[in-house]
Amino acid sequence: MDYTACIQHTLDYIEDHLKEQLTAEELAAMAGFSLYHFYKVFQSRTGLPVMDYIRRRRLAYAAADLTSGRTLLEIALDYGFETHAGFTKAFRKTYGLTPEQYRIHATGRVPERVDLTKLAHYNMTGGMMMRPTFVTKPEIKLAGYALETKMHGENFTEIPEFWMRYVNEGWGRKLCEQVKPVREAEYGACIMLPDKPEHFLYVIGVEVDSFDHVPAEFHQAVIPAATYAVFTSPPADREGGAFSTAIQGMTTYVYNEWLPSSGYAYANGGVDFELYDERSSGDKALQMDLYVPVEKQE
Repeated sequence: MDYTACIQHTLDYIEDHLKEQLTAEELAAMAGFSLYHFYKVFQSRTGLPVMDYIRRRRLAYAAADLTSGRTLLEIALDYGFETHAGFTKAFRKTYGLTPEQYRIHATGRVPERVDLTKLAHYNMTGGMMMRPTFVTKPEIKLAGYALETKMHGENFTEIPEFWMRYVNEGWGRKLCEQVKPVREAEYGACIMLPDKPEHFLYVIGVEVDSFDHVPAEFHQAVIPAATYAVFTSPPADREGGAFSTAIQGMTTYVYNEWLPSSGYAYANGGVDFELYDERSSGDKALQMDLYVPVEKQE
């Protein structure tokens, strides 16, 4: 039995019947699994329990409907939420904003169908890419280490090697001892070089309040204030480079698939960056966030 094909069939059915009542029992029977087995296989392929997945898809379509001019209650009821309050609570938990706040980011674009084969191509099986959360952040000052690399493939090997040196040679410990970071988190920022269009600087660093007491040996970089679409990588272990592979797959997916069809453009003068916090420590089920500066297309 082709498990991926069976689950894809249920995903397509969910997509076509989002405004109707759906049950796990009905979907399990459609896939030809026992309910228990269906729960396990569905989550292994999508990264979400089946009813959570349905809720996320309904919210994704509701997010697109925020540009329709209909009231929030009308949209909520249309997608199976019984009250305005319940819809708002679920929406905020998923997108980090209330529906009212999200309206300024809504583009009206209907979310693309989930394609498990495509996700597997980007090494994201088990890490369903829905829609990002949106945040607006002020200017960020980074102190750290910089690597100049090229965009045409070299970065996929040079950046992981750069991180390996950072970890193995204790650069992070040395950095934090000398610059007193604002928070316990590390950034990986991609900074364009205007005089070298095919090159960019990849900066591994920490956030600082100012550059006044940053030793000259460390690179200084400023990430300008911007609105970001924020994506979280699927859980992956460190062993065998799986975490690095998950990050690269997600990043490629975001730029190849999500951004061109999202209704957003990469913000002029913006800097995209990776954020590694406590979720990125240890060896199992690691995650990180990708921040992409965006502006709504006209």
